Amino acid sequence: MVVIGAASVDIKGKALSPLVPATSNPGEIKWSIGGVGRNVAENLGRLGVPTILLTAVGDDAFGQQIVERTAAGGVDTSHVLLSAEQRTGTYVAVLSPAGEMTVSIDDMHITELLTPDYVRAHVGLLRAARLIVLDGNLAVRTLSAVLTIAKRSGVPVCADPVSLRLAPRLKPRLCDYTILTPNAQEAEILTEMPVRSTAEAARAAQRLITCGVKIAIITLAEEGLFYASSQGSGHIPASRCEVVDATGAGDALTAGVVFGLVNNLPLDECMRLGVSAATIALSSPETVCPEMSQELLFQRMVI
Repeated sequence: MVVIGAASVDIKGKALSPLVPATSNPGEIKWSIGGVGRNVAENLGRLGVPTILLTAVGDDAFGQQIVERTAAGGVDTSHVLLSAEQRTGTYVAVLSPAGEMTVSIDDMHITELLTPDYVRAHVGLLRAARLIVLDGNLAVRTLSAVLTIAKRSGVPVCADPVSLRLAPRLKPRLCDYTILTPNAQEAEILTEMPVRSTAEAARAAQRLITCGVKIAIITLAEEGLFYASSQGSGHIPASRCEVVDATGAGDALTAGVVFGLVNNLPLDECMRLGVSAATIALSSPETVCPEMSQELLFQRMVI
């Protein structure tokens, strides 16, 4: 497994009472290691999937901690690009008292170092991968370089759009992705269709399948997810839990689904594992739950 995407430090402020704009709000501020691609990689590593992470970090204290934490999660970080010119990526989020993100700011300029040349320098890893996972922080030309290598080598590619701003980067070669995992708003960008209900998610997912995507997964927050493939489709409800911090839940979901797919489990079970992984993430104050494991994943799976 090869994951290519962002790595960052997550700084999260959780309000203790309803947020009041344009003034200081009392709350709790914590930091953890994050970045969509890196989060997916660490979740996979903790689930026992051999995973290589391709990303860039600054030659600074945060960069060192990202590499150490990710490696401790079972991920091969030996190919991570270390930059003396760029600072490590940073993500700042303001959370509601319920743990939901209300607004965030990301500084991911360092991902500009993940160029087509960087990708091509690791072409052997990509060709040998069982599956490649990408995130939308990558430049369009880098995404295209990976897709070209994967297509020629017959390697499936999974992509997470990351955000409304970044989702359009996937559109130029939308049909070359094997698996897509947008949330409802990102799915609207990719399909140019409204996605405000399960029924609309079903239609949008089918649009992606018609386009050529093999597995389309639209996450619907507290409504769970809707998935579609050429073999079938379905809705998996969310598992009820106390939300401590919603950051990283979608990344965990992607990892749970990929874990099931690489272990050749039925598609419906893969989706349930994805929901299980998201539930574990929601219940943890860390962006990636340190207790993530196969045992815990199956224990929390919705039957």
